[in-house]
Amino acid sequence: MGCMYSKSNNEKILEYCNCAILASETSFSVNEVEALHVLYRRLSSSVVGEGLINKKEFQRALLGNCKQQNLFVDRVFNLFDLKNNGVISFEDFVRSLSIFHPSTPEADKIAFAFNFFDVRNTGYIEREELKKLLLAIFEELNVTLSDNLVEAILEKTFAEVDLKNDGKIDVEEWKEFMSRNSFLMKNMTLPYLKELTTSFPSFFINSEVHDSVLRVKDVCSSNGSSSSKNQYNQYLTQLM
Repeated sequence: MGCMYSKSNNEKILEYCNCAILASETSFSVNEVEALHVLYRRLSSSVVGEGLINKKEFQRALLGNCKQQNLFVDRVFNLFDLKNNGVISFEDFVRSLSIFHPSTPEADKIAFAFNFFDVRNTGYIEREELKKLLLAIFEELNVTLSDNLVEAILEKTFAEVDLKNDGKIDVEEWKEFMSRNSFLMKNMTLPYLKELTTSFPSFFINSEVHDSVLRVKDVCSSNGSSSSKNQYNQYLTQLM
């Protein structure tokens, strides 16, 4: 079957379709997802240039260097690498950043923070893995603490969080801890993510939403999954 649109137009429409689906499934608007795509392209070409963000590029963006291995970087990278294939795709990038959006539910932020500290994926935060992460974070901050001070921090933390006194922190204890410490939730929120297109005007891309609606629907119908199409159609209904 022939197509009345050029290939380049179809590619642009499909790209918009994908951005709209991501917007419907995250806390970002369509234009904010498009702005993130510009940022993603820059980050993914900063070291290798293969179009995906690898760990070196991620560390360079996060810490300004890509030379030394660090457990803190490894944990954040692994949580962003949703497909567990050693790279961060654009979809991974948007979905993971959405956790830090001001409009994202607190439950999602709490779960992300818990998974960050649950290094061994046991469903518990254990003393030794918390210690390793704290040391990695202090290292990145160029802060050197004595062994006694580190142990004192761990003792105080577990005394406050480990309500069952079983030597480990479970999800419910973690939720209770974060609910009592507003600064922790504040650290899980990046306010500028709510104003991407105004904070970074050079990222702004005009999607011409209403002019492209019919063509976008056609592309989605031929390329998207049934669940994604349904979610996307609901999103377009809200736009119109």
